[in-house]
Amino acid sequence: MASFVLVHGAWHGSWCWKRVRRALQEQGHDVFTPTLTGVGERSHLLSRDVILETHILDVVNLMRWEELSEVVLCGHSYGGCVISGVADRMPDRIRSLVYLDAFVLEDGENLAQHVPEIQYQRLGEGAKNVGEGWMVPPIPGEVFKVNTEDLEWVNRQCTMHPKACFQQRIKLQGGIDKINNVSFILATGFVDGSPFPPLYQKAKAKGWKTFTIPCGHDVMLDRPEELTRILLSALEASRGAGKEHSLQRD
Repeated sequence: MASFVLVHGAWHGSWCWKRVRRALQEQGHDVFTPTLTGVGERSHLLSRDVILETHILDVVNLMRWEELSEVVLCGHSYGGCVISGVADRMPDRIRSLVYLDAFVLEDGENLAQHVPEIQYQRLGEGAKNVGEGWMVPPIPGEVFKVNTEDLEWVNRQCTMHPKACFQQRIKLQGGIDKINNVSFILATGFVDGSPFPPLYQKAKAKGWKTFTIPCGHDVMLDRPEELTRILLSALEASRGAGKEHSLQRD
């Protein structure tokens, strides 16, 4: 049995992981899918004070109080920023890191600088028009190429996200460099204006395990079975089992 901590992206919540969570639990694993402060069922806590640091602490404190160790820590999209901060502070508790079509920040960087300028301007316009200048309305699921069966549900479930989370620069002190088992998954069905292909190429250059899945950005909804297999492969690789897996890498 292992512990998986799955961190959602901007505007989402624990709800988006339900299929993958169930699949991992059915194999006997402990699975935690925290909803970050201010979104989803915790949207009543949304305020100007919620920043990237708030969300890093959400996950750090979950792992501390649940006394988790040997964790497979996965972050989707904005959640990649979060798991980098967590991993930097708690490297000894983490067995494997998985970036799922996600932002990977270096020390001193923020999410905003990895988003194409015209897209970030649109986010700012949305915040100005309907978010009182500090809340960013959800990007429609159509943009993220969410599958047609889930599209209406996803658009209904997503909530405002604090803009400050995209602006705060992360502080990394080298702890994350102690983690050797790192993977990056690219969703190849979402490439128009996607900020993730350059990060995928950077991951390959670093020697990380890299995977591609032909689906939209919300991989956990579009291809939950394939994602579950990759998460389990990250677990097995971290155990140094020395086995060949049926799942093909790039």
